[in-house]
Amino acid sequence: MCKLPEFTAHLLRGAGTRLQMIANAMYISPPPLLSPKELAHAEWLAANGDKTLRLDYPLNRDSIVLDVGGYEGQWASDIFSRYLCRIHIFEPVPEFASKIAKRFAANGQIKVHCLALGARSGESVLIVKGDASSASLKGGPQVTAQVTTPESMFASEGIDEVALMKVNIEGAEYDLLEHLVATGLIARIHRLQVQFHDFVPDAEARMQSIQAALMRSHRLTYQFLFTWENWQRRDLPG
Repeated sequence: MCKLPEFTAHLLRGAGTRLQMIANAMYISPPPLLSPKELAHAEWLAANGDKTLRLDYPLNRDSIVLDVGGYEGQWASDIFSRYLCRIHIFEPVPEFASKIAKRFAANGQIKVHCLALGARSGESVLIVKGDASSASLKGGPQVTAQVTTPESMFASEGIDEVALMKVNIEGAEYDLLEHLVATGLIARIHRLQVQFHDFVPDAEARMQSIQAALMRSHRLTYQFLFTWENWQRRDLPG
């Protein structure tokens, strides 16, 4: 038998190893099936939703936008750069709120509130963990946050109608949205962009109950399970 040149033999051995690895991945260790939440997140990434769906709205300079859960203010910045609209940012962690206020200090169209929006006015203890800071977490550095109700905020700011309300508040969205529905204030919200979180008790059941209530006044325009979804008031075109 002819002996292969050393270089050729090296290539064949390498190709054989790679083929064996592919075979192992395909037949010996198949990737686990994605959960519905993981699948929705993958679909969101494929749609580039953070740069498309979350920003595409019929807004203008007169539109009032509420950014509930501001963190660093990036979403508010992206929305303002497109529409030059009036934005109220609600960020209850003082450190984050201070940084956002400095970021937009020269922008009279953006107002930062070091507050949370909730069903009851008062105080709430938050565990600070970056963009995942939440009252539902256990352990870690704490801050005491001030909470106000939507009706108090509407009255103090003279707001009648909200063109867009974005809600990303790490589990507190359930109390807030249930309150908006129960009080009828949801009718003032033209469009609602919300991220539901699944780590709170009875998350899926509460989410479905809120969605069923929203259906009476709004219609769903997109939904990616426990990632992002958007509701639009039924009387609006489009």
